[in-house]
Amino acid sequence: MTNQSIGICITGSFCTFSKVLPYIEGLAKTNSVTAVLSPASAETDTRFFLADDFKTRLTEITGHHLMTTITEAEQIGPKKLFDVLLVAPCTGNTMAKLAHNITDTPVLMAIKSQLRNERPVVLAFSTNDALGGAAANIGALMNRRNIYFVPFSQDDPSAKPRSAAAHFDRMEAAMDAALLGNQLQPILLAPKTD
Repeated sequence: MTNQSIGICITGSFCTFSKVLPYIEGLAKTNSVTAVLSPASAETDTRFFLADDFKTRLTEITGHHLMTTITEAEQIGPKKLFDVLLVAPCTGNTMAKLAHNITDTPVLMAIKSQLRNERPVVLAFSTNDALGGAAANIGALMNRRNIYFVPFSQDDPSAKPRSAAAHFDRMEAAMDAALLGNQLQPILLAPKTD
């Protein structure tokens, strides 16, 4: 993937930030990348990252101003800012709101604004209840036009039998497929054994 304008939305699955950052860095080497942050990802200090350190790192990687307000994210549609929008990580909470057309964060506004132009949105989710309460929302979103998924699997079937996460190493391939109007297959993968 080269010479694309990519929006990367980041929601509050804090434990996956360190998994996603290297891929954002790789994409930013050959593409224009802009990050859109949910309030949780922009403002919450966690054991994984301090919020200000995380925002500084993203700004360094992308070289662009971070979108952290609904007003900033609303411009995505009218200005046709992105060829593809990736939500990574995408929480179960964000998927639930998206499935029910709730637009109350910059990330959800970014998605709504991107979809208004019939442009692809790719979800790389990470949620402990993917095979529980979030399953209905995942199913609903799989049937929505211009929404695609990064292939996923259970991330710890023994300890967390309802938990699933995207294979972040498949994000670029999923975006390439989405730009052609295709869902990358297979969408359901065997759990990683690393």
